[in-house]
Amino acid sequence: MKKEIFQQIEIPEEVEAEIAGAVLKVKGPEGELEREFNTGKLTFEKDRGKIIIGSEKATKVEKRMINTIAAHINNMIQGVQKKFEYKLKVCSSHFPMSVEVKGNEVIVKNFLGEKIPRKAKIPEGAEVKVDRDIITITSINKEIAGQAAANFERATKISARDRRIFQDGIFIINKAGKEI
Repeated sequence: MKKEIFQQIEIPEEVEAEIAGAVLKVKGPEGELEREFNTGKLTFEKDRGKIIIGSEKATKVEKRMINTIAAHINNMIQGVQKKFEYKLKVCSSHFPMSVEVKGNEVIVKNFLGEKIPRKAKIPEGAEVKVDRDIITITSINKEIAGQAAANFERATKISARDRRIFQDGIFIINKAGKEI
């Protein structure tokens, strides 16, 4: 059954938004983000301080697209107002491991006593700060900050060992302001 579904997203005063076709540019005090959306049959426009997404004859597929695009736009608006921050903890019980940042790469040395250091990439746009056993990742783009944190966790993934005994690794403890 087709319904008329529209979502309105408020644009705060300190944030500017421009729509050109399916491309949305958002500027704020922290920086600028740009993203192209696959709008398909949806209407996507800016009107008096609001972004309106919707369709006059929306099916359940269009409804999902509307909600997904609205969530992405809300994340973009939040990011340009205040950066997203992920915190990770370096846990080592068997061997003391060290973490250092070199350019756009993180090097984890002495993980489980391994001689070859493990490496993780830092996506462009993410800022990483290492303070002993706490790693802080900040970015205006939530997806980039989350991917950087996931790269850290994946770099210290343990296989072929019992996870109950070997609990070493780098783990997310705070995800975009929410405690885990």
